[in-house]
Amino acid sequence: MKFTKMHGLGNDYIYINCFEEDVKKPSELAIEMSNRNFGVGSDGLVLIMPSQKADFRMRMFNADGSEAEMCGNAIRCVGKYVYDNGLTHELNIAVETLAGIKILDMKVENGKVELVKVDMGEPIFDPALVPVKSEKNPVIGETIEVNGTVYDFTCVSVGNPHAITYVHNVDDFPVQEVGKIVEVNEKFPKKTNVEFVQVVDKNTLKMRVWERGSGETMACGTGACATLVATVLNNKSNRKSTIKLLGGDLLIEWNDNDNHIYMTGPATVSFQGIW
Repeated sequence: MKFTKMHGLGNDYIYINCFEEDVKKPSELAIEMSNRNFGVGSDGLVLIMPSQKADFRMRMFNADGSEAEMCGNAIRCVGKYVYDNGLTHELNIAVETLAGIKILDMKVENGKVELVKVDMGEPIFDPALVPVKSEKNPVIGETIEVNGTVYDFTCVSVGNPHAITYVHNVDDFPVQEVGKIVEVNEKFPKKTNVEFVQVVDKNTLKMRVWERGSGETMACGTGACATLVATVLNNKSNRKSTIKLLGGDLLIEWNDNDNHIYMTGPATVSFQGIW
């Protein structure tokens, strides 16, 4: 079976072209291929498939085999894959995900996609839909105690759940220690992604992320989107900001006119192989 390893700012996934390949047990395959010692090594597996609702369909599985609704970095790579490999000649495409249909606008240089702008849709604040168990709506300042320290979280869904908290120095913060506990906290019925954010200024945020089912990753596109929205809600940021992640920068805008979030960032091929 042919595969392509790609990444968005270091958030790396294995991509399978299901127009040509047949994957019968994607959860098991995700666990096996994602293993960084005995497999290809990745944050998960992405299947690029035909769709009856859009131009393409994306299914993604975390490194632990769980299926996720969406991934901003992964969907940018899907756009690059289908264009660079001739599955489409359009620069504007629709991709079906478990979080709905997302629209991609691709920027091409020398015949290859370099940047992808994704319409991530509207943020979701209803706690029942995030989902998070809370009396607040929107969920701002939800407290969770971890190892004796109380953290305030703002909870937002952009098709998948996110819990955002603010720290003074994100570089030195114990992301793994705190993230793995918050991910499975009883307040999150479907677990949650956890973002730790340092506000540099109104136009710049630094973020590290603990991804549900994968652990800490180099970047998270949906997490960057949720982070901007949460930071606007907390009056700490403008509606358009650069999110600085371990793997690089994303430009995120929460548009005031249509209430949609727009994410712009790169997509990169690492290598191709046969499994």
